[in-house]
Amino acid sequence: MNATKKVAFYTLGCKLNFSETSTIARNFKDEGFSRVDFSEKADIYVINTCSVTENADKRFKTIVKKAQKVNPDAFVAAVGCYAQLKPEELADVHGVDLVLGATEKFKITDYLNDLSKNDFGEVHSCEIDEADFYVGSYSIGDRTRAFLKVQDGCDYKCTYCTIPLARGISRSDTLGNVLKNAAEISEKGIKEIVLTGVNIGDYGKGEFGNKKHEHTFFELCEALDEVSGIERLRISSIEPNLLKNETIDFVADSNTFVPHFHIPLQSGSNDLLKLMRRRYMSELYVDRVKRIKKVMPHSCIGVDVIVGFPGETEERFLETYQFLNELDISYLHVFTYSERDNTPAAEMDGVVPTKIRKKRSKMLRGLSAKKRRAFYESQLDSTRTVLFEGENKKGYIHGFTENYVKVKTPWNPELVNTLHTIQLTEIGEDGLVRFEFVNEKAIAS
Repeated sequence: MNATKKVAFYTLGCKLNFSETSTIARNFKDEGFSRVDFSEKADIYVINTCSVTENADKRFKTIVKKAQKVNPDAFVAAVGCYAQLKPEELADVHGVDLVLGATEKFKITDYLNDLSKNDFGEVHSCEIDEADFYVGSYSIGDRTRAFLKVQDGCDYKCTYCTIPLARGISRSDTLGNVLKNAAEISEKGIKEIVLTGVNIGDYGKGEFGNKKHEHTFFELCEALDEVSGIERLRISSIEPNLLKNETIDFVADSNTFVPHFHIPLQSGSNDLLKLMRRRYMSELYVDRVKRIKKVMPHSCIGVDVIVGFPGETEERFLETYQFLNELDISYLHVFTYSERDNTPAAEMDGVVPTKIRKKRSKMLRGLSAKKRRAFYESQLDSTRTVLFEGENKKGYIHGFTENYVKVKTPWNPELVNTLHTIQLTEIGEDGLVRFEFVNEKAIAS
């Protein structure tokens, strides 16, 4: 029955979710489905959910309505983190037919005996301690770069976070399978791979709760650096306490790993870091940034920070603001704290009023813009390599340098997914960097 059936996907949340959606989509293709865009008419719509922020929860209902508007008779399935945490809540949303939790999402096609609409959402979810096996994933076809999942779950117990409840214990792919997936990605002509997971610095823990590390994250980087055909490897978010000197130094000397790090901070106040149960103090964070900048002065460093956490007084917020202002970083990802069920932080005293949370978030976003501008200015007149994206945005093609400077030039389809040597010349009114080609010949085509 599936020969002419169409499936569409919508992904909320992180790079890890995108890699898993792509893998689920390949499973559908193997079953004879054809994939269409989410805005097109499909027989089944699959929504991969996120539960990091309250906003991601709210967006789910909007996306279901969007699917129903295109095809009221379509079968709607919800998978992912929110589906694991609040399956009954999702099942109650009008139009939802199937909800699959953490262990079931990769077996979605097994649940599709027929695509008739249900009177109510059917739930298949596990107790999260049953999520003790690993399913490898990577995304291709959607973007110029591929997201390669190397690790899942988390053993940390940060007081604000639902991820351990949604994804289970820390566990990793085998080194052999990661290398096999990386080789497959390379063979498809993709120039850049982004390593992703929940806590990738914890790479190496096996399945079934095995706490022993078969390999370290550093050993993973060493092995990936040897895979032929990959032009760029980029490390996504990595905890500061797990980013070791050996890894930083290795990236500095690597031909494929790029000088770009994204390191969660969450707060510049040690008092708040303790309340959050983070595994480092601000002094360690400073040390990591200094080490990176010492061996890679041109490197880009991104920072995650949470505003409005319980106990964040004006003094503690200003401590964070000043800490970040003085730090040699390139941009911020600012998250406004929202209470999550079944987390210790939701029960804490010192609740910050919503209005103040929004005000502080705006201040840090302003600081981020200032930091990014300063970083871009520091890169002017330097020679970099740019990888061009595949989308025509209002007559322009965009790309990123190895150290994550975003550039643009008039649209030229021949530039898509190619690498070029450029010289950064000036910052445009839109904040993006203009450049000149050092030579017109593509490094890789």
